[in-house]
Amino acid sequence: MLLKRILTALVLATVVVTAVLLLPTLYFSLFIAVITLIAAFEWMALTDVNTLTRKILFVTFLIMPMLGVTYWTVLLELLSEALEWPEIKDYSDALEWFVIAPVLFWVLTMVLIRKAGPQLLNIEFKSRLKTFSGWLVLLSAWMFLSKLRAYYGPGMVLYFLILIWAADISAFFAGKKWGKDKLAAEISPGKTVQGMYGALASALICSIGLRVYYGFDAFQGEQPELAVLMTIDLAILSILTVLISIYGDLFFSLIKRKKGVKDSGTLLPGHGGILDRVDSIIAAAPFFYAGIILIGRSVFA
Repeated sequence: MLLKRILTALVLATVVVTAVLLLPTLYFSLFIAVITLIAAFEWMALTDVNTLTRKILFVTFLIMPMLGVTYWTVLLELLSEALEWPEIKDYSDALEWFVIAPVLFWVLTMVLIRKAGPQLLNIEFKSRLKTFSGWLVLLSAWMFLSKLRAYYGPGMVLYFLILIWAADISAFFAGKKWGKDKLAAEISPGKTVQGMYGALASALICSIGLRVYYGFDAFQGEQPELAVLMTIDLAILSILTVLISIYGDLFFSLIKRKKGVKDSGTLLPGHGGILDRVDSIIAAAPFFYAGIILIGRSVFA
């Protein structure tokens, strides 16, 4: 089983890294969209979206915004000509504001799990709320991973993925070595507070590693004071991103536990379903993107 998990993980990592580094922006968005749609079917199975009509509606309401986001500037161009309103093109960055909704969702989720984790298992959430939550988190993950790649390049996406993967690995080994205090025993018995600390430590190490790789002054040219601030900002963002990713994992664990299943699917040998592999990424992507906007677009300059 362990060998199967390792082999599957290596194949997945190779495919994803190749896509990040080599695919043109549009094809990368399509690649992420395919993964998102597979995850959508797993989400529907977990939340009892069983009828064909509801499944079609859910997928349609994912695909239509994806097309809208992808061709947003083209749409504004067409509207500008049709309405004779050239100023409408100034709204090309309006989509950036949509990052607020998923960020608030994941911060609220983290607070709720910390404060009332066991009680959440006994609450029966309305079907519409579960459907909307799935739609929001899946669409936002696709959207802001795509925008991260389009606006900040493959290097930023690769750093984000390394950040999440390193956190997962560090949490596993730190938990195995020192884990004794359960993080959320009723939701995910295997996760420990010590494992979480290991994940947060790995985030700090990743941010320091990035600073060393690019050089101290690379973040802000010849302005060392700003370079120091940028480095600190990136370290804080990396740590907070990993923290959100941990509670994103717990959120999906909560959904699976309420359904009475261990995995979201069986697509990946030794790993379960797609959601089991990307749950942390789904939660962390909008938060990381929002943080990069606040830090500034010159992190990799």
